[in-house]
Formats: sequence, C-alpha cells, structure tokens
Amino acid sequence: MKTALSILSIFGVAILAAFIPDAAFAQEGSGGELTKLGLALGAGLGIGIAAGVAGLGQGRATAAALSGIARNPGASSKILTPMIIGLALIESLVIYALLIAFLLQGKI
Repeated sequence: MKTALSILSIFGVAILAAFIPDAAFAQEGSGGELTKLGLALGAGLGIGIAAGVAGLGQGRATAAALSGIARNPGASSKILTPMIIGLALIESLVIYALLIAFLLQGKI
C-alpha cells in the first residue's frame, strides 16, 4: 500500500512539474490555456486529496474514540471533548484547502 502510494505521488509530482514552466514564466496578463488547465487541475486535485485524507483521518479518530469509550464507558466525557476538538482541527485543514482552491479558481 505504501509503495503504491509513493509511486502514485511521484507520478503526480511529475505530471504537475510539466505545468510549472508555463505558469512560472507566464506574464501577469497572459493566461495561456495550459496555465488555466494547471490552475484548474491544482484546485481540483488539492480539494479532492484534502477531503479524502481528512475523511480517513476523521474516521480513524472517531473509531479510536469509540473503541476507548466501549472499553471504559466511564471515561466518555474525557474522551469526547478532545475527539471533537481534533475533528474540528482536521476539518479546518479541509476548509483551508477549499479556500486555496477558490483562490486558484479566481486566477483563471
């Protein structure tokens, strides 16, 4: 699983590196089609990856908290509050990714 993920991430970086020269050296007023495509892909992939990874993180955090509560029901009040704070922090990262995606879409 980790090997496939690392190969996929290397492949993704190689694909995105193909779009860097056009976006990096483009003038302010000239938004070529390749630049627009790179910005759209960056926005779409960014929010998709952020939401997917955050969903996995929230699922693992919730499963661990519920497992702890099942083992010791008396500690549920001590487990629930840090879990909710952790879920809020995980979700805030997705909101930041959404904000960056909106900023990238505004440049198109």
